[in-house]
Amino acid sequence: MTRSSMTRLPLRVSIVTLLLAVNFNAVAVTGYAAAQREPEAVALAESVMERMGGHAAWDSTHYISWQFFGGRQHYWNKWSGDIRIEIPAGENRQGEPTPARLILMNLNTQQGRAWRDGNEITDAAELREALEGGNGSWINDSYWMFMPYKLLDPGVSLTHLGDEIMKDDRMAEVLKLTFDSVGNTPQNRYHVYVAKDSGLVEQWSYFADRADDEPGFTRPWADWQQFGKIMLATNKGRGADWQIAVHEELPAELFRDPAFMMQ
Repeated sequence: MTRSSMTRLPLRVSIVTLLLAVNFNAVAVTGYAAAQREPEAVALAESVMERMGGHAAWDSTHYISWQFFGGRQHYWNKWSGDIRIEIPAGENRQGEPTPARLILMNLNTQQGRAWRDGNEITDAAELREALEGGNGSWINDSYWMFMPYKLLDPGVSLTHLGDEIMKDDRMAEVLKLTFDSVGNTPQNRYHVYVAKDSGLVEQWSYFADRADDEPGFTRPWADWQQFGKIMLATNKGRGADWQIAVHEELPAELFRDPAFMMQ
């Protein structure tokens, strides 16, 4: 990842609005393109990045694994774009059973392999559908993991909304995020709350449409912990254990062999 030589600013505590994901391997901030960004909002986003460890720490992090709300398991080679997604059998929103699935793919090339209930999908159309589904899961799940690291992604417009009291009665600065033709849902709007006492994102609100008056949800982004050189929030609500880990190394077979199992 390359970034512009933006001046690192001192810590400020603020709130920032979110976006539903772009490729993490293309987060170059070489220009703001059509995105509109207030200088005060950019300064706040930069201060959040520094509080979490900084650009260099994020860029040097190689492997990350996590479970989305304790469910879908992700293993991500951040440098190469290789991903392994293990999706357990379960039920859809209609209560119908869904099969166990495994996706081994590269996020940059969108090429890979997929299995359903242990059987490899070989039909070209079904495989493409499975890979698109895997990529969609990664976009969603990775944004829930790494949103504060993506505040300055290309196409993200940032507005500083001022101060507001969070649900836990702490004061925060709020950033509004809207998007210019990026991600799967560019019509979304997010409000991201940066707590004044920690300098970290501690709450966020999601609006399905940027014109909506009321958010679809407001959830915590809390219980920050150190993982390797970076900090990540471990509490997004629901009491789930995300099983977050940063790894210096992961076996290459993990991203190639469907039978490989982490010890």
